[in-house]
Amino acid sequence: MTTLPAQLFTVLLFLFAQSAGADIFRPAYLELSQIDAERYQVLWRVPALPDNRRLAARIVLPPNTEHLGEAREALMDNAWEQRYDIRAAGGLIDQSITIDGILGGATDVIVRVERLDGTTQLERLQPSQPVFTVTASPGPGEVAIAYLVLGVEHILGGIDHLLFVLALLLLVGNVRRLVLTITAFTVAHSITLVCATLGWISLPGPPVEAVIALSIVFVAAEVIHEQQGRASITARAPWIVAFGFGLLHGLGFAGALEEVGLPETAIPVALLMFNVGVEAGQLLFVAAVVGVAALSKRFLPLSSATVKRTVSYAIGSIAAFWTIERVAAFI
Repeated sequence: MTTLPAQLFTVLLFLFAQSAGADIFRPAYLELSQIDAERYQVLWRVPALPDNRRLAARIVLPPNTEHLGEAREALMDNAWEQRYDIRAAGGLIDQSITIDGILGGATDVIVRVERLDGTTQLERLQPSQPVFTVTASPGPGEVAIAYLVLGVEHILGGIDHLLFVLALLLLVGNVRRLVLTITAFTVAHSITLVCATLGWISLPGPPVEAVIALSIVFVAAEVIHEQQGRASITARAPWIVAFGFGLLHGLGFAGALEEVGLPETAIPVALLMFNVGVEAGQLLFVAAVVGVAALSKRFLPLSSATVKRTVSYAIGSIAAFWTIERVAAFI
């Protein structure tokens, strides 16, 4: 493989059609914290709509459940939070809970059930399946599967991360360089994902997201420079840039994991499997790009150099818009 074919343009168009708003991992969040055999504290958070309107999604609890006291509601960090206590006669184990109205900006709902023994049940609900059943304490295998799936879903839903990987692929010229580049990116974001999740390092989210967008602009510009014969160290050794910016992307992944937290009794397993899920999703994306490019090579007789340049300008333009948008959000 000497260069990635021009048909990467098809992949870019697909990504752009999916979202102009970058990372779309902004689900609603339901947390049930067990107080005793029958009582639970409820935290229900939904993203705010334009003009701070509240999303019309609600929790449908089992018939054996009653509210205790008044619900407390507030607008915090561009999301509506509601807190209250409930009592479920006989407990919630094997009871089903439904989220009614998963529409608009919150297409998914992350559910976290904290049990008395410190174990956690984690679910991700979608409009096609807005119901889950509260289960008894899971084993390590169930925790591993839940966080593996969460990692895959996050990377495949993170359009900005995927565009960064796509820009790196445009910069790579052969299989060896591709392996080195992806490995460097993997190692780097694994380091900061672990450190940030365990609280060893902490940076504010909005600036990190802005610099992530800027990193995509930088790599896209380097692709253009390489085509113009102004090859820098980025083009000669893309794994260096992949490692450097991978540290920042790892902080972005940690922000997603912070949304759902880690089970106290299985932190190493959950953290490892979330990271494995991110890597699996990333490899699926790389394989899809290479596969689509190879299959469409015969059917799109376009100049490789022209399309590569067009794709690079498109990636850079989208990322520049995200950079401005994200900087404007916190200044």
